[in-house]
Amino acid sequence: MSHQFTLGLIQMRCEAEPRANLDKAVARIEQAAKGGADVICLPELFRSHYFCQRTDPALFDLAEEIPGPTTQRLGPLAKALGKVIVASVFERRSSGIYHNTAAVFDADGALLGLYRKMHIPDDPLYYEKYYFTPGDLGFKTFATRYGKIGVLVCWDQWFPEAARLTALQGAQVLVYPTAIGWHPREKAEFGTAQHQAWETSQRAHAIANGVYVAAVNRVGHEGPKDGGLEFWGASFVSDPFGAVLKRGSHDQEELILQACDPGRIEETRRNWPFLRDRRVDAYGEMTKRWSV
Repeated sequence: MSHQFTLGLIQMRCEAEPRANLDKAVARIEQAAKGGADVICLPELFRSHYFCQRTDPALFDLAEEIPGPTTQRLGPLAKALGKVIVASVFERRSSGIYHNTAAVFDADGALLGLYRKMHIPDDPLYYEKYYFTPGDLGFKTFATRYGKIGVLVCWDQWFPEAARLTALQGAQVLVYPTAIGWHPREKAEFGTAQHQAWETSQRAHAIANGVYVAAVNRVGHEGPKDGGLEFWGASFVSDPFGAVLKRGSHDQEELILQACDPGRIEETRRNWPFLRDRRVDAYGEMTKRWSV
């Protein structure tokens, strides 16, 4: 087992200007490092407003190649600080092929690899299927200096299959860069239930797999004043039995710091051996869309 490590989740408000967001992210990463964070994670698509609220071919101009401006700045920063950085990038892979991608830098600045978002939503104000090709790298766990980090992205957080397959690669923590919020007109009626479902689903992944789970979200209202999205923040870290160890507010920029002890994973799995009792011989139907 690796030693204890500290997560740093950067809950931030995103502006329209990519350079301003990247500058802010760098400052927050430096703050997190000074605060003792070993593994530092940014929200989903942090370099811009959440552009998927509408379909506009001009918005593909926000995408960048890897390596590109974001990765070329964050890699040297990871090395200078000696910290692991998880950064969400709107990746231009080729003409007509774009991905919602998380880049993972080890503490020596090396790009350990990419995770391309596998589950792509298509809902009112979340028109991601217009922009993103589904991921083709599979589910990924990265062996960093401080621990084994499984990375998934936003909509992935609702799918137990994604959490399971990532945990089975030895992940000690599942990290979810996120951009999720309320439709303001629905908030009064459905807001509390929507947020609780989001958090509960991820805490369930922690319990079922005996791993830490961390979700890092943005805050602030983006879009038209009479509509748009109100991002609900509430970034949090759950322990391997689903207890929330730390949670951010719904509306403030914050740095969430939380120590993670791999020994807690060992203890939890000894007492709740869900992985031991899996019937891997009986799950063939899971690969079908529907079994009736």
